[in-house]
Amino acid sequence: MIMIKKIGYYVFAACFTVFRLFPVKQSKVFLVATHDDSDEGNIGIVAAAIREKMPEKRLYFLTKRDGIRHPFSFFFHKAYHLATAGTIFLDNVFMPMAFTPVSKKVKVVQLWHGTESVKKFGQDADTGEVKRLSKKADERITHLIVNSQRTKRQYAGAFALPEERAYVLGLPRTDLILDDRRMEEKRQQFYAKYPELRGKKCTLYAPTFRDNEVENPSLALDLESFLSVLGEDEVLLLRLHPHVSANFSDKEWERYGGRVVNVSAYPGVTTLLAVSDCLISDYSSIIFEYCLFERPMIFYAYDLEDFERDGRSFYEDYENFVPGPVVRSQKELEKVWQSGFAYRERVAAFRAETYEYLDKNATKRLFDLIF
Repeated sequence: MIMIKKIGYYVFAACFTVFRLFPVKQSKVFLVATHDDSDEGNIGIVAAAIREKMPEKRLYFLTKRDGIRHPFSFFFHKAYHLATAGTIFLDNVFMPMAFTPVSKKVKVVQLWHGTESVKKFGQDADTGEVKRLSKKADERITHLIVNSQRTKRQYAGAFALPEERAYVLGLPRTDLILDDRRMEEKRQQFYAKYPELRGKKCTLYAPTFRDNEVENPSLALDLESFLSVLGEDEVLLLRLHPHVSANFSDKEWERYGGRVVNVSAYPGVTTLLAVSDCLISDYSSIIFEYCLFERPMIFYAYDLEDFERDGRSFYEDYENFVPGPVVRSQKELEKVWQSGFAYRERVAAFRAETYEYLDKNATKRLFDLIF
């Protein structure tokens, strides 16, 4: 599989090299959204702001739906526009860039798809050929946009970049979350799709995808047991990795009588956070966005030792770092849920450490720097 991908990278790079003979156009912006191509992701928010404030710019996209399944578009159309764009925005590592030296006239802006990371990633976690290629691809980055001084240090290491290429500006996604009017519009769009959830108390369960779930996708939560501790007006929302979600049919959820709703395919995770009264997660980076809502979080880390030993491990002491109780079993999870817990001070402190700016001007600062 790695060899097949590398052949694709080489073909893309060969086309890119030919198209580099064409002039770079500063009016052209190429946006790579291979992680989150919704209008709630960093790329989607940047694209909307460019359309509004700089209509003279021409936008071209590469999303997670593109690829070798559409070979002509991918190898020719996408490669041409990437090679001739004056500005490139990324929300992920785009591996073909390991083989595509970029003109010095071009700004390559890595926004990433997470505000910060609990678990190690990039050069701090990858191994072998993936580590080598991602390092080469990330060398093209001219501007790494981060949220705080702590993130600056972590991300500079994860991307193997000097810290002077990392800029503490805040992320466009934060502007959306802090905009009460726009978030209310997002909530109403959600309730239009799920009218039966209006007025319900929603808890979002959003676990991290484990590598061992490739072969054996599963849900590490006994739904029948957990529902027994929920009130009649309480609903459990499930945000699962596509690979895990695909392992369950719609009939699996129907038997819970509407008390379990699989929202894994919902296009915007930010909206799911906004409609949730509580978050149950483990090692996911969405906790950094959820803390902006100042609501309770529970960390269901049933495999903590295994994940730390065999997984990616963590940047901080996990149990002391996360802003909520860490539970190691379903029984403990249900006990904490029923007994309740204090969270406001801890979440407020976590939020203050995570965000240097909370002024809804992250996108403006970004545009002032890049354009």
